[in-house]
Amino acid sequence: MAEIDHVVVGARTLDEGAEYVAAHLGVRPGPGGTHEGYGTHNMLLGLGRACYLEVIAPDPAQPAPPHPRMFDLDDPSMRLMLESGPRLLAWVARTPVLDAVVTRLGTHQAGAVRAMRRGKLAWRFAAPPQRQDMSNLIPALIQWEDGKGAAPRLADSGVRLVSLEAEHPDVDSLRNALAQRGLEEALRLRRSPHPRLLARFTTAEGREVVLASN
Repeated sequence: MAEIDHVVVGARTLDEGAEYVAAHLGVRPGPGGTHEGYGTHNMLLGLGRACYLEVIAPDPAQPAPPHPRMFDLDDPSMRLMLESGPRLLAWVARTPVLDAVVTRLGTHQAGAVRAMRRGKLAWRFAAPPQRQDMSNLIPALIQWEDGKGAAPRLADSGVRLVSLEAEHPDVDSLRNALAQRGLEEALRLRRSPHPRLLARFTTAEGREVVLASN
């Protein structure tokens, strides 16, 4: 069974992403780290013990990676969108059976499994190949080595993720792709002419906030 692990906000720079989160949710994310060899770095905001928000951006201290950066950050249209400001990009689901899911779906659908480590955190993940993720509505899958991941290690911001929603013209195919990953209950789905991800939050002060991918 898979479940929401974290939501991802993309930005040109981490400072821009952090300011965007602070402006909308009232709390600035804290330090994360670098993804060595992947050309990105991040900041993190705890949303309770089971979920968090990640701000991700290209890392200018790293050379360009030999493969596309995660979450379509190298795509010209994505770069153009982020020129106008940070935005919700994607979500990531955790599963205790990553290898089994990837074997069943094949790497052409689930992506190749990659191992990563930072400090005491170690994880393996598989992201759907670019153009196979239905505009980032099909999540990357992550399996944490300790079975818990980053969320319990983060300070609680008081912000909570209330729900994730997805809109897509081919909502039946999206629903099927999520069911294949054990995520049929994770998102509220609606048919719409344009793909869009929406994350609904409550802030520590009780405000309701919606972040959207477009």
